Amino acid sequence: MTASSAAPKIAPLPAPKTGARLVVEALDAQGVEFVFGYPGGAIMPVYDAITEASFKHILVRHEQGAAFAADAYARVTGKVGVCMATSGPGATNLVTGIANAMMDSVPLVCITGNVASPLMGTDAFQEVDILGVTLPIVKHSWIVRDAADIPAIFAEAFRIAASGRPGPVLIDLPKDVQIRVVAAPIQATPAKDTARRLDPSQMRRAEAAIGLAERPLLYIGGGVRIANAVAEVRQFARNTGIPAVSTLQGLGALAADWPGNLGMLGMHGTRAANEAVQACDLLIVLGARFDDRATGKLSEFAPHARVIHIDIDAAEIGKLRDAHIAIAGDVKTVLPALSPRPLSIAPWIERCARERSRHEARYDAPGDGVYAPALLKELSERAGDTFVAACDVGQHQMWAAQHCRFASPFAHLTSGGLGAMGYGLPAGLGAKLARPDAHVVTISGDGSFIMNIQELATLKRYGIALKIVLLDNASLGLVRQWQELFFDGNFSEIDLSDNPDFAAVARAFGIDAFRITKREEVSAGIDRLLAAPGPCLAHVLIDPKENVWPLVPPGKSNAEMMHGEA
Repeated sequence: MTASSAAPKIAPLPAPKTGARLVVEALDAQGVEFVFGYPGGAIMPVYDAITEASFKHILVRHEQGAAFAADAYARVTGKVGVCMATSGPGATNLVTGIANAMMDSVPLVCITGNVASPLMGTDAFQEVDILGVTLPIVKHSWIVRDAADIPAIFAEAFRIAASGRPGPVLIDLPKDVQIRVVAAPIQATPAKDTARRLDPSQMRRAEAAIGLAERPLLYIGGGVRIANAVAEVRQFARNTGIPAVSTLQGLGALAADWPGNLGMLGMHGTRAANEAVQACDLLIVLGARFDDRATGKLSEFAPHARVIHIDIDAAEIGKLRDAHIAIAGDVKTVLPALSPRPLSIAPWIERCARERSRHEARYDAPGDGVYAPALLKELSERAGDTFVAACDVGQHQMWAAQHCRFASPFAHLTSGGLGAMGYGLPAGLGAKLARPDAHVVTISGDGSFIMNIQELATLKRYGIALKIVLLDNASLGLVRQWQELFFDGNFSEIDLSDNPDFAAVARAFGIDAFRITKREEVSAGIDRLLAAPGPCLAHVLIDPKENVWPLVPPGKSNAEMMHGEA
């Protein structure tokens, strides 16, 4: 028989694989670096398969910690974060983290196990309809019915999580689907390009409006970080000279020392920022959504301004404030395409710079106790451009936003829309794994820290060199402040004076820890914290009566700021 007449060779069929093995391969195919999770019965087949994975699994000590760590990893890297849990309580423990990611537009793929398909809907052991529970707080969700669909579903999940306005997605895996053997899995089909084209007429209208404005102002939101548009925003600000304010999520988009950077606006914003908003005649909104904490009384926010609203999510434009010029598109694409004529706004620039200088924060508080704003300012300056803060929620969160210096918005991790206490420690863990070269510091309060204190064990197990500044005022400080100011000093359930010795608790977990009780100890304490080779906690005792200033009272205009003792 000649070679030409030989029978054609038939390619061998791929070796059969379980659904669980396909899950692991799908995650590897997406280049996943870390999966944060906690095993249990309904997800056990996947955990059996991950021993051969290329990615590293991080065993947290609570599923909420897994979601928060994956969230911070995603914010720092711009990649999709991944968390995993079992059914029932494991899945419901992810819910707060999923909601947090949805509110702050963070790309997450959340994987849950579920009871076997025949048992679904029967109230089986550890069964919860997690698809139904999470429907309002995810971009998309799947219950996998056929193991052959796993590669395609996972590819689509990562695409949806990261595309457009990012957010979390959920993949629910019944146990029988995980163990089913598949001979020919269905591969993903590349998605079509759905990029939105810019409307030329709106772009020209925006250029004309900018050119005519006498008091234009940039309003920078978290969408700048999400779009990775820091360079474009800084270039636009330099080219035009237009001053800028930032939301909590937009901090770091402009260099702290840029003269036109007026700082954070809103409830705890700077006086210069809020005054500029109230005086401007054109508000250029970059990836922000007119959140109530930023605007105060919405009907009196920027009362003299026309609005140019640029956002990739068209649903946000006009949702709360009518936009005179609406540009639905990616900030990173839109700003370089805008070419306004040279502006004549020198008096406005000088006015904003003068107000910024006049209202600079002071750090000479009386007494010898630790003044938290001064400590945080010094910490961020000493850490330099590699400083990354993972903040919990409360007074310390606002002090960090007001007084820390951030080299970029990727350096400021905070639970903005949801305001979830307990975010800081697991978020710091995820951020440090993403940026092992950086000075990653969790900034927490005594109320928040204890909510996910168990993740100290995760730090110890993996040797994650996270630094922690725990500001302890023996109370729920922000609630106490509101009760003092708005509830006639009726202090209800805010006393945490029975807190443990947090330094001793950290040492019990095997974490280096020390206390700072006096102002004179701050500099040496920062030195020790930043120089520590492994995880380290600084337990800082502060005045329980110290308040965050300025403050816009609830329901009031940003023009009605209270300044207290600041």
